[in-house]
Amino acid sequence: MFGIGMPELLILLVIILVIFGAGRLPEIGAGLGKAIKGFKKGVSEPDEIDITPQDQKDKKDDSSKE
Repeated sequence: MFGIGMPELLILLVIILVIFGAGRLPEIGAGLGKAIKGFKKGVSEPDEIDITPQDQKDKKDDSSKE
């Protein structure tokens, strides 16, 4: 349904060149690359898990109440 072939990509590239100009394309590409890299890194990293034993957590809670 949304097949993007070579002619469509060329048309998009021409539109982008007209809007942003040739000078800013490297900056836009670098920013986009960093964003994708950061997204992939964030997705692949596991969530942080608190592995503090329960009795030490209770001691911290008790000492903070004083």
